[in-house]
Amino acid sequence: MTPEREAEVAEASAVLERALIEVKKVVVGQDAMVERMLIGLLARGHLLLEGVPGVAKTLAVRTLADVVGGTFARLQFTPDLMPGDITGTRVWRASSETFDVERGPVFANLVLADEINRAPAKVQSALLEAMAEKQVSIAGTSHRLPDPFLVLATQNPVESEGVYRLPEAQRDRFLLKIDVPYPTGQEEFEILHRMSVDPPHAEPVLTPERVIDLQGVADRVFVHHSVASYLVNLTIATRTPERYGLAHLQSVIELGVSPRATLGMAAAGRALALMRGRSYVLPADVAEVAEDVMSHRLLLSFDAIADGIDPRGVVRQVLQAVPQPSVASREDPDHRRTAVLPQLPQLPQNPQTPPDRPIGPPPSHRLDHPTHP
Repeated sequence: MTPEREAEVAEASAVLERALIEVKKVVVGQDAMVERMLIGLLARGHLLLEGVPGVAKTLAVRTLADVVGGTFARLQFTPDLMPGDITGTRVWRASSETFDVERGPVFANLVLADEINRAPAKVQSALLEAMAEKQVSIAGTSHRLPDPFLVLATQNPVESEGVYRLPEAQRDRFLLKIDVPYPTGQEEFEILHRMSVDPPHAEPVLTPERVIDLQGVADRVFVHHSVASYLVNLTIATRTPERYGLAHLQSVIELGVSPRATLGMAAAGRALALMRGRSYVLPADVAEVAEDVMSHRLLLSFDAIADGIDPRGVVRQVLQAVPQPSVASREDPDHRRTAVLPQLPQLPQNPQTPPDRPIGPPPSHRLDHPTHP
């Protein structure tokens, strides 16, 4: 890695650390949620936050918007909400006798879709084009959304009346699904001390232009072929679990994860590596984000749902069954960071993957990576 690249990664990591500190000035605990929110921002992926009321989901999103800067919009989803209330519509102007486009609140850098499961499916689906294409079509004309654009949706998992389950196509658009737990006793005491009187406020650390630069730095984080093969094997294991010694999951998994999960794990792994000051992705980075990327994309069978099987538990079984490629550290005699990669076997012109073995190089491949002095 060149000195310029080292300096770029170090500077980006320091800026992201300052952003984390600002968010944590307001949000007590919930470190995993705050970290995943920044991962989604760097990876250009939308987030679904699920937790009982009062665990700082909305507060965390509002605080992130304060730290990132740019425009922010909150959409309170209700049963009587209409798609045009989100995307916008055409309005007749009597003074000019013309139709003008009235843009909806989705035209913002950060959009909070609060209690998204309160609205019916037709309203939830109004976000599909915006989340996938970063544009909105109004009266046959496409309108680009601002860059960066991030949707952070919250939902309450405990209520069954007056709520509408997210369709599978909608859930697949979210890069990460974050389960937000209750705070610990010590964190609850800190919440009482910090938030009961004169709560703190976060200061801006980033700008939309700086976020775009950081996204570019994350895109340049290196993913070795062995790591790429590992994350592909994780996704394939959800579709054909019997090939990985998980035959008992055939009756549990109705549909495995889509290719969006493969792309999502790579993007989230890059973002996590950058936040930790590295210019390369480790297998542990992929394993750490795999649950949040894959669990909401798994479609379980009727019997599995009736038995109360947790999708995250299924993903954990997949992680245990698919071995990580081994990693070896190497350092030059002059203590400079270097990356020495193994020579991988040449693939044939028309590679045919045997039906009884995983894809990619065997897990015994050593990935020599730079180490911190």
